Amino acid sequence: MTERDIPDSWSSASGREPDQNKRLSRTEQFGETQPFDVPATGSNSKSVKRRKKNHTKGSSINSHSQETAQLSSTSRKWPRWMKSWTLWLVLLMLIPGSVGFLAMAMLLKLPTAPNCPSIFWPLASASVRLHCAQLAASKQTVNDLLQAIALVKQLPQNHPLHGEIDRFIEEWSRDILKLADQSFQTGSLEEAIATARKIPEDVAAYKLVDEQVDKWQSIWSKAEATYNGAIAEVKERRWQSAFMLSAKMLRVDNQYWAGTKYDQLNRLIATAREDGDKLGKAESLANSKVVDNILEAIKLAESIGQESYLYQKAQEAVPAFGRKMLELAQAKLDKKDADEALNIARQIPESTKLQGETDDFIAIADAKRSAWIGNVSGLEAAIAQAQQIDPSRPVYNEAQQLIARWQLEIEDVAHLEKARILASQGTVPNLTAAIAQVQLIPASNPRGVEARQEIGRWNAQVETIEDQPYLDRAEQIAIFEDINSLQAAIAQASEIRRGRALYPEARKKIRTWVGKIERIQDQPYLDQAQELAQSGNLTAAISTAQQIASSGRALSQEAQTAINDWEGQIRTRENWKKAQEVGAAGTPEALVEAIRLADRVSNNSILRMDVNQAIDQWSQQLLEIARTQGQSDIARGIDIAKSVPRGSAAYSAAQEQIKAWQDFLNPQPEPQPQPSSVPESLPFPRSTTINGQ
Repeated sequence: MTERDIPDSWSSASGREPDQNKRLSRTEQFGETQPFDVPATGSNSKSVKRRKKNHTKGSSINSHSQETAQLSSTSRKWPRWMKSWTLWLVLLMLIPGSVGFLAMAMLLKLPTAPNCPSIFWPLASASVRLHCAQLAASKQTVNDLLQAIALVKQLPQNHPLHGEIDRFIEEWSRDILKLADQSFQTGSLEEAIATARKIPEDVAAYKLVDEQVDKWQSIWSKAEATYNGAIAEVKERRWQSAFMLSAKMLRVDNQYWAGTKYDQLNRLIATAREDGDKLGKAESLANSKVVDNILEAIKLAESIGQESYLYQKAQEAVPAFGRKMLELAQAKLDKKDADEALNIARQIPESTKLQGETDDFIAIADAKRSAWIGNVSGLEAAIAQAQQIDPSRPVYNEAQQLIARWQLEIEDVAHLEKARILASQGTVPNLTAAIAQVQLIPASNPRGVEARQEIGRWNAQVETIEDQPYLDRAEQIAIFEDINSLQAAIAQASEIRRGRALYPEARKKIRTWVGKIERIQDQPYLDQAQELAQSGNLTAAISTAQQIASSGRALSQEAQTAINDWEGQIRTRENWKKAQEVGAAGTPEALVEAIRLADRVSNNSILRMDVNQAIDQWSQQLLEIARTQGQSDIARGIDIAKSVPRGSAAYSAAQEQIKAWQDFLNPQPEPQPQPSSVPESLPFPRSTTINGQ
């Protein structure tokens, strides 16, 4: 920018006039009249005129001083030092050089830059505005860039610098967007949007604002959705999905989300995973239904800090674990193990927030424990304990029901105690009296079931006392074990009626004595059948034993076993006989069938030795037939030889013969001798003749 565009009040010419006057006075001392106040390049017309006027005035002063010097020289004599030619030579060299140096410095001096803060902008020129705007924009801050835009955007459309100003406005607007993007990249979306919206709407570059804001918001919303999705997966303890979502954040076009938030999310997932392992272990321990394990599970859940995303789940798990302990205590109480139930309930920590329920359970369990002692004093103590439960407690109604029940039980217990004292003497009259006493307890009363059980037990004792003599006499009679004694014993034991206490035992003894009678009666017939079988008359033996087998009496199973054995011997003989008849034909087919029939004979049969000899003989005949047939028809010989049974005496020879025939039918090719290779470079021996020569 040049000085001609700056208002007159900003000119620096007036500031240089004192220096010029000093130089003029210095010239007057040495009698010099040469002017040196040359105007600076770019000075305005007023400053030039002012300098000319000063120069004229200075010339008149110089001429006046010269006249004064001439008059004074005539009136007085010069000093000696002024007559030295060396001094005058030095002065003549210094004065023109100094004047030239000052003139050149003034020519080369740049015009003074405008002071932008003190400019009155309504009167400022476009170039001054542009210059100051560039100075402001060079600071690269949002406010300075906005100030730069504001300085130049008000110029008219037809201004010569309008094209250049539009270019600068777009450049400065982009710089503002870059600064806003820096805020966006550092995680300040609202600040970035607010910065971008500061760009004036009436500038051409404003169209970039909406586009950039939409881009930022889209990136931000997608990053937030990914982050929140990962957090949701963490809360559900799906670690793999959470890590996969966190990896997507590395591809977000934002340094804050791809860097800071990504690292934060990874640390969060790792911490949550450790807490998840703790919570998983705690849940596993709690499911074991062991009190010590549940207490350890509660400690693990409580160790998860408030900063963890699983803190809420851990806090919800602690009461659930405490309730599991309460359920274990209730299970013990249901089994009437009040001591263990109370022990478990008293270990439930206060952190489970089940203190009220625990106190109620302990009150009820303690009262039940007293009631289960089974005497009147225990019931009275239980009633007193239950009456201490406050009406505001949830178990108050249950306590009132128990009190009413225990009050009824007090009367029942009195009857039971009296009856047990009577029954302890063990006589029929006392037992009968005890039963009558217990029958006073209604079946609908709390101890009604117990009273019925006692009645049944005492009735059984009475029946046993009454019926035991019959059973004892029957055992004494049956000791001789003959038919008459056994029948008399059965008659004596039959006196015990169905439904009596000793009836099952009496029936068991009667079945034993009946079996002995049946054995005594049927044994001669079975012995006769066995004698017939030993004599070889298996058919008659079977017929005799069949009567016993079909009777269902004590020896029926033994008779049936003997019959099955004898029938097997008959079939064995038939098979052996048929095999001999078939094998007599001597043909290959007949021999094979004879071997098959003979092999059905059981290994336990006395005929098995004869059968084995016959099989060996028939196998040898098959081999001989195969060899004879093989002389004319090898294939037919092989088929016959293959029918020789495994394990027979001729089996190995038959296999060797088959292999020999197969080798004959399918001979292996003989190996061809390898021709000896003679190197081509070696000459034939001299003794070799070629073509008879």
